[in-house]
Amino acid sequence: MLELRKVAKLVGGGFHIHPTDLTLQRGTLNVLLGPTLSGKTSLMRLMAGLDKPTSGTVHFDGRDVTGMPVQKRNVAMVYQQFINYPALTVYENIASPMRVAGKDAATIDREVRKAADLLRLTPYLDRTPLNLSGGQQQRTALARAIVKNATLVLLDEPLANLDYKLREELREELPKIFAESGAIFVYATTEPSEALLLGGNTATLSEGRITQFGETINVYRRPLDLLAARTFADPPLNTIDLVKRGENFELNGRQVLAVPAHLATIPDGPVTIAFHPHHLSLAALPSALPMRARTLVSEIAGSESFIHVEYENARWVSLAHGIHDIDPDREIDVYIDTRHLMAFGADGKALGAPAEMAA
Repeated sequence: MLELRKVAKLVGGGFHIHPTDLTLQRGTLNVLLGPTLSGKTSLMRLMAGLDKPTSGTVHFDGRDVTGMPVQKRNVAMVYQQFINYPALTVYENIASPMRVAGKDAATIDREVRKAADLLRLTPYLDRTPLNLSGGQQQRTALARAIVKNATLVLLDEPLANLDYKLREELREELPKIFAESGAIFVYATTEPSEALLLGGNTATLSEGRITQFGETINVYRRPLDLLAARTFADPPLNTIDLVKRGENFELNGRQVLAVPAHLATIPDGPVTIAFHPHHLSLAALPSALPMRARTLVSEIAGSESFIHVEYENARWVSLAHGIHDIDPDREIDVYIDTRHLMAFGADGKALGAPAEMAA
């Protein structure tokens, strides 16, 4: 078990990591999700022992390891910018942590070839990294982390340089590999979709703070505050500031939406309503009232379209299946699936959870 107890990191008088409490169990996959500069890499470096916290302590299996250098910890770390030994072959790069650990030749050969097969590196074992593509070099770094059999594995956006097909395969395989080893697996990403595909647990980060931590699907479906909800939204979360009065949400004294049953008990007053782009439809939905909006731009992405619209003082995006090429400045009806509405108070805290658990 890895525990961060009030761990903080100050740089130049400012917090890179605000005081943080976090507990990660062995055999678990834990995703750090947040935009660039949210603190993911800084937090991983503190976990690994590459950096020492300004305050607070790091514990592993109940032992304080705060001052212990990374060389004395059984940690493996893979960055988006891969690091390999340029003078060694792919085989020797993968084998290097096992040679340091004093493993016998037969074990080394078996584990190297097993990892190479998993990561499609078998044809390249005799090559040096400079004779590989960027994706092949990244896979070499991943293979080295796999064979190290570390108790803590830290992957900092490790699949960003791989092609789509291999990236999808590894997203499925990597959690299984490390879970079977009993390691604590920490995976940093900027992509909400990647966190959902990986599953496990997710910590949402913003400006050096963990805003929420829990089972990935629950963090996505039940954000505790607007900041966590925004972090876990791509395309960006749709929001609008309204006023709840009894059974209605109003804007400038005019009814906009009827309050759905799951939000009926939240207090009257100002509220921010939020919903994901795939819950804003171009087609009529049961019990959903049409809302007249003005189109801004249509973006076609293969089998999906992103339709950007303006409604009153809010700009929204609809993620629609199929090709929808709608001219700008056109008035259209859009439909919010009210079962998935989230509500947040003036302090940004969640006031009610969506009624529907379906994503």
